[in-house]
Amino acid sequence: MNDDAYKVTVAKDLEDLIPGFMRNRNKELQTLKLALAAADFEQLRQLGHRMKGVGNSYGFAHVSVLGQEIEDGARSGDRASLEAHIAQYGDYLTKVQIAFE
Repeated sequence: MNDDAYKVTVAKDLEDLIPGFMRNRNKELQTLKLALAAADFEQLRQLGHRMKGVGNSYGFAHVSVLGQEIEDGARSGDRASLEAHIAQYGDYLTKVQIAFE
């Protein structure tokens, strides 16, 4: 993943919401890991779909991209792809840099 994917500019009026948003993304990451361990592809598909919508809504386009990849992987039952994308999501959440405009 290139370094630009780790840089996010969020509208200033959303600044108060971002700490909660990030907490929810970290909870979501844990839920994704549990669903993968249980091979619950339907839950993975639903979580990926939700990520797609929420990422763009808050200015986190890469969350949406990963959500699409997770949704697609869940639909096809591609465990290796799911493992890779969930790991990328964890990496992203630890490294993302947020600026407010």
